[in-house]
This record gives sequence, structure tokens and C-alpha cells, in this order.
Amino acid sequence: MLRITIAQLNLTVGDIEGNVARMVAAAQQAAREQSDLIVFSELALCGYYPGDMLDEPPFLQRVQDGLAALQKASAELPALHWVVGAPTPATGPGKRLHNSLLVLQGGTVRLQYAKQLLPTYNIFDERRHFEPGPDVAKVLRIGGTQVGLLVCEDGWNDHGADYATNPFERLRDAAPDLVISINASPSHVGKREQRHQIFGGSSRRHGLPILYVNQVGGHDQVVYDGASFAAEPEAGIVFEAPRFVEDLRTLRFDNGHFLTADGNAPVRVPAEGLPTMEFYRQQILLGLKDYARRCGFKQVVVGSSGGIDSALTLALAAQALGPENVVGVTMPSRYSSSGSVDDSVALCQNLDVQLHTHPIAELVAGYAKQFEGSFGQPLSGLPLENLQARIRGTVLMEYSNAFGHLLLTTGNKSEISVGYCTLYGDTNGGLGLIGDLYKTEVFALSRHVNEQAGRELIPQAIIDKEPSAELAPGQRDVDSLPPYPVLDEVLKLLIEGERLSPPELAAAQAFVAQLQTDDAGRALVQRVRMMVARNEYKRRQAPPILRVRPRAFGSGRQMPIAARYV
Repeated sequence: MLRITIAQLNLTVGDIEGNVARMVAAAQQAAREQSDLIVFSELALCGYYPGDMLDEPPFLQRVQDGLAALQKASAELPALHWVVGAPTPATGPGKRLHNSLLVLQGGTVRLQYAKQLLPTYNIFDERRHFEPGPDVAKVLRIGGTQVGLLVCEDGWNDHGADYATNPFERLRDAAPDLVISINASPSHVGKREQRHQIFGGSSRRHGLPILYVNQVGGHDQVVYDGASFAAEPEAGIVFEAPRFVEDLRTLRFDNGHFLTADGNAPVRVPAEGLPTMEFYRQQILLGLKDYARRCGFKQVVVGSSGGIDSALTLALAAQALGPENVVGVTMPSRYSSSGSVDDSVALCQNLDVQLHTHPIAELVAGYAKQFEGSFGQPLSGLPLENLQARIRGTVLMEYSNAFGHLLLTTGNKSEISVGYCTLYGDTNGGLGLIGDLYKTEVFALSRHVNEQAGRELIPQAIIDKEPSAELAPGQRDVDSLPPYPVLDEVLKLLIEGERLSPPELAAAQAFVAQLQTDDAGRALVQRVRMMVARNEYKRRQAPPILRVRPRAFGSGRQMPIAARYV
């Protein structure tokens, strides 16, 4: 029988000393529970993913010092084995580092395993810094249990489609009693079910129980949901840790089965995870909390237009940080409807968020007058519309600079995709909460926020309002864009394509196929395709956005700006 403590921790990239302290505290707790083994996540020592910090000698020295501190701490708990993820030096040609798993016990390194499969797709770029480990299996006998060990991607290629080698097969041949996989698996809609399918299938196929330990927390655009789990060959997924929170949990592994610390069968794990909208809500809340905390912000500011995007951003920010730490600013112009200002007031009253009013009509008039005086041409049309957005962006940045608040940008994925936004205006900010949600999803999540709260946080008038930038008389989004239910299905296929879940992919394919049965529909799809292509330069300059879908803008979608798209 083996007692295993799962350390699903929210560790900070680069905070070696802080991470060591938290890992030692978790190990001390595991020792008090008489665990034989504590398992931390991939690159737990330095946090995942440190990027080009791995090229800096002072950082690597701190990593070595941190590893030495962990070894010293392990000597003080001699009965406990520590499974730790850390960068380690590589020898020979190639990159200078391995992404390694180390087993510490009694102050020594009892086993070291270098990750073999280094992902370079979507948000990953591990081959930039690491050299693949040798094609060997690593097992270690702990008590009476033969434990096999893997690092993240090494367990994701059991179907053999993505890499020439399959570390899982080599490990199976070593005949372990148990496989432990340490991971830094980012979260997006459907990812939990994908993990269960892949590792549950591997457990069944090879007849091996698997313990999958994942990190939790927000790191820049990427959020890790935790949700560590255990799989058995016959029963499938038999244990799952909570999502979006830290968890320190001890399990017993006895005769091929996972049990709770007191020897009972774990609670049944549901096949389906959170409903999509609740998943979005929880992922965004954790992403904002950690981004603000790690960047040193306690308060945020949002431009409140009276529209659905800013309303949802304000509501989510109030839930994540508390309404006392959120400020709204409404900036009416000559084109703003009285309803938009009234809706902002009602929204902020519902949220208990402070709202400031900063009219911009005089500023716009002053800019327009000076422009005509300097250049001999009056401002009108698009330049005048964008001027209003840029003045609002400037006001918000003034507030951010003056009071130390993080400015949250409010663009959604539909608008960002086709460039329906103004550089240095409504794209200003330090983080976008809803930039990976299509406009139709913004409406759906807004309704869910109200349902989840059990009351009307976002006024129904805002949800029912026809979308408008209100930068010109009678302006409506639909005057410049296809209706959002049409646009979003086209965008899903163009941007995410095969990465969509099978039901979402089938629905988008069927919709677009039907749309392209006539010349007008084919022209619409081509128009959207070109709008996406021609606005890459705007996305390149936009703030980071929290990722919730399989393919988000930023590091997950890398496209050239100066290119020919047909």
C-alpha cells in the first residue's frame, strides 16, 4: 500500500524562493499524514512556463539554489519521496536544459527523468529552450510499489499520431504497478474531458493505473484548472481534484486501486464537467485574480459604455476582485444615447461598483477644431469616430496612471477578429477578460451571470439592446458587420476549425456550407476571411486576453501581418 499526496498548487513563474516555501509546507503536511510520496506538477520549482527566463544565468542559478533547498528539506523528512518538476542541465549537443522530473528522498536525487516529447504547437514552445530526453523508461520502487514516471506530453502521444516515439509504450514494457504523470496542462473548454479520454484510454489499453497531477492558476493569458485525477483500467476515472482551486489531497494506492486517505472508495467522478458558461465564468475569474495579484494590482477600472461587453467585464471583475476594487467610467459624447448612460448607472448600482462620469464632447470638439486649423480639412466619418474611441482610451489610461488601477479592455473575439475596434482607443488596457468569447457567447455568459447570481446584475435592457459603438448618429454594429449569429459561425470555422469540439465543428461546417450555396453567402465568407487577415496588425498590438477556447489570439495563433491572403 502506498500513501500519495497530490500537491495541486498555484505556483508563480520565477518565484523560486516562494515556490520552494510552499512546496516544503505541502511536504510537511504530507509527512504529518504519513504519506510515502508527494507529487508536484511539471516545472513546479520555477512555475510553468518561464519562457526566455530560462536563457538567463541568474535565473538558472536561482533554480539550482531552489533545488538544493528542496533536497535539504527532503533530508529532514527522510521517509517521504518528493516528485518534483524542474529544469536541469543537459549534456552533449543541443539545448542546454532538460524539462525534468526528479524524485528526492532523504536529501538525495533518487531518480531523474527528462521529458522526451517537447510540444511546439498552439501556446507551447518548449523546444525553444529544452533538449528532448533519451528514449528510456524510468521506474522506481517505493515500498512494495513499482512506480513509473512521465512528464505531461510524454503521456499524450499514446495514439502515436503526433510524434515518432511513444514513451507510454516503453514505460508499459517496464511493468510498473502505477504510472504518475506530472503536468502543466492549460485549460480551455472541453480540455478536462479530453484529458480523461486520453489517459483513461491509456489506462485501459495498457492495464495500468494512472495518477495525473496538474498545476492550477492563471499565468498571463493562460489559465490552468488543476482537476488532477486518477484512472484505473476497468473503472476509468475514479478520482478528480477540484477545478480552479489549490488542493492538497492524500490518496491510498492499494492492490491496483485508488482509495481515499481513510480507505474508502472515492466519490464518483461525473463524465461531464462544468456547463460551458459556468466554465467560462470560473476560468475568467481565476485568470483575472492571478493576473492582477501577480502584476501588483489590487483595483481595476473599466470604461462603461452601457453596452453588453463592458457590462459583462464589470460584472466579472466585481465577482473576481470584489465590487469595492472595481471602478467604472462612463464617457458620453454627443452621439451617446441617454439610455446608455442610464444603463451604466443601473449596472453599477446593481454591482455596487463606483461609477464616474467624464463627458468627452468638449474634448472631441477641441481636437476637431485644432485638426481643421492645422491640416485644413474637417474631421468627419471614420477619423471622427475613431477620435472619440481614442479620447476615451486616453481618459481611462489617465485614470489608471493617476490612481494605480489596471485598465481592463472590453473587446470580444468577434470584434477583435474582424478589426471592429480602434487601436489606442477601446483596445487600450492591460488585460482583456472576454477577448476569447464570441459576441453570441458574451450574451449567453451575461444571462448566465444573472442566473448564477439569482438576480439581475446586468440589466435586461443592456442584454436586449441592439449592439452599437455609438460613434455616429444611429450607428449599429450590423451596419458594418454581418449579424453576430452569422459572423460567429463563420469565425469559428476560420479561426479554430478542427480544434472545435465535434458538435461545434459540425454545426459550424453545416452553417457555413449552407451559407455558401449562393453567391451572396460565398462573398460574405470571403469578406470575413479578408477582414480577419487584414486586421492582424491590430491584434498584434492589443493587450493579452484570457484564453478559454482551444485557439485564442496571441501565442496560440501566430500569423504574419505583411502577407498575401486570398
